[in-house]
Amino acid sequence: MNKLTQLTQPPESGRPPQQVRPGLWLFAPSRDSQGGSSWLLEAAAYGGGGDLLVDCPGFTEANLAILRQRTELVGPGRLVLTSREGHGRCRRWQEALGWSVLVQEQEAYLLPGVQRCTSFGEQLTLAPGVQLLWTPGPTPGSCVLLVRAGAVDGLFCGRLLLPIGPAALAPLRTARTFHWPRQLASLERLRSWLPAGSPDWIASGGGLGALRGEKLVNGGAQLLAGLVF
Repeated sequence: MNKLTQLTQPPESGRPPQQVRPGLWLFAPSRDSQGGSSWLLEAAAYGGGGDLLVDCPGFTEANLAILRQRTELVGPGRLVLTSREGHGRCRRWQEALGWSVLVQEQEAYLLPGVQRCTSFGEQLTLAPGVQLLWTPGPTPGSCVLLVRAGAVDGLFCGRLLLPIGPAALAPLRTARTFHWPRQLASLERLRSWLPAGSPDWIASGGGLGALRGEKLVNGGAQLLAGLVF
C-alpha cells in the first residue's frame, strides 16, 4: 500500500483496545507498524496533564472513537514514538486528534509534514517521573519511556526487549535489527539509568503472543537485573 492510499482511504472498523489495568490500555497489533502493539496511559493514572499514546495503533474506527473520546475528556495528549517501526500512520493520527508527537531526533526526518512534532537527543523529561531515554540498536532512533508517577511504575520498552515466553523478555536480534552491539550497550545503559527497584512492570511493543495471554511482564527490575547477554 502506497502512502497516498494510506492517507486517503477510510479507516477499517477494527477492534477496540483492551484495558490491561486501571488507566492502561493495549491496542490490537497493527500491520501498519510491523505487527507492533501500542499502549495508552491515561493522564489520571500517572497524574499528568494529558494521555500518553505509545506508538501508533492501527488507524481504525474503533481506535479513533476511544482516542477522540479521550481528547474530549482530558484534552489533547502526546504520541510517543519508540522507534520508526511504531510510526504507522502517524500523520493521519496527528491530523485526526491534534496531539503532539515526540520522536528521537535520529528518526524525526521520517515524519515530514507531521505538525507539532518534537524531537529529543539523549533523554527528555516530559513531566515529573516521566522520562524518555534514547536506546539505539533495534533502530537508530529507538527509545524507551519510563513512567514513575502516581500509581504507575512502568517501562514502555518498544522493541528493545521482546517476549520469549510467559513472563520473560530478552533482547532479540532479528532481520530488522539496526545494530546489535549498540542494542546490547543500550540495555546496559538502561539498567544503570533506571532508579533502584524500578520498574514494577514492563510493556513491550511487539510479539506479545509469546506471553501466552498476559500483556505486561511484572517484576521488571528483577527481570532486567537478571538478563545475561
